Amino acid sequence: MNPRKKVDLKLIIVGALGVGKTSLLHQYVHKTFFEEYQTTLGASILSKIITLDDTTLKLQIWDTGGQERFRSMVSTFYKGSDGCILAFDVTDPESFEALGIWRDDVLAKIIPMEQSYPMVVLGNKIDLEDRKVPLEVARGWCKEKNMPYFEVSAKNDINVVRAFEVLASRALLRYQGTVENHLVESIKLSPGQPRSRCC
Repeated sequence: MNPRKKVDLKLIIVGALGVGKTSLLHQYVHKTFFEEYQTTLGASILSKIITLDDTTLKLQIWDTGGQERFRSMVSTFYKGSDGCILAFDVTDPESFEALGIWRDDVLAKIIPMEQSYPMVVLGNKIDLEDRKVPLEVARGWCKEKNMPYFEVSAKNDINVVRAFEVLASRALLRYQGTVENHLVESIKLSPGQPRSRCC
């Protein structure tokens, strides 16, 4: 694709309350980490422009609130998204166990609903000592669901850029496939239709 052509991609980051979604996003976009963030109410949006495979991508990343009472409101932000980060906290088994619910919720809102929708899983806070979710367990769950898994630390900036760029790359491939399909569909002639002759 032409690098002068910009592709806008909408990415979402979801997961339970307190897993570090906002921290991950600020580390990726601004290279900053703060110990204290206020709970995200609904969603906030950050943008970042990157170049992947000679294509300029404008990523619009939606940081969604993880509180249960916001779930129905947050799920309205999933529509029109090109990819999703599922985040959990490696020191919090409940946040890991909730991944399946978050994943199903996102897939149920994607139109058309499809299994090829790009998702990556981030196990955050690997810088902390009191890990409770074993690496093998997290890897096994992601392998079963056919999703890439990254061990990350928003605080120490470990694997954050790589994780976001793998998702962006997969979202771009899906976007290009969708565009090509639309082009092919729009130029297909219905078989058996007589061509009208002029004069």
